Amino acid sequence: MKGLDFTRKLRRTEYTLFLAAVLLIAAGAAGDSWWLISVGAWALIAGGLIEKIYRP
Repeated sequence: MKGLDFTRKLRRTEYTLFLAAVLLIAAGAAGDSWWLISVGAWALIAGGLIEKIYRP
């Protein structure tokens, strides 16, 4: 059961990072703020790496 709980937490973290990336990039594009866009891009990269590395 421990592995299943870890997988759920990891998936929740992954989805949270993807949602944060979308919101930050959209806010950065709307406000013409490059730092928001770059933080959103890093969140997207982190979510993608988690998916690629820890995919069961």
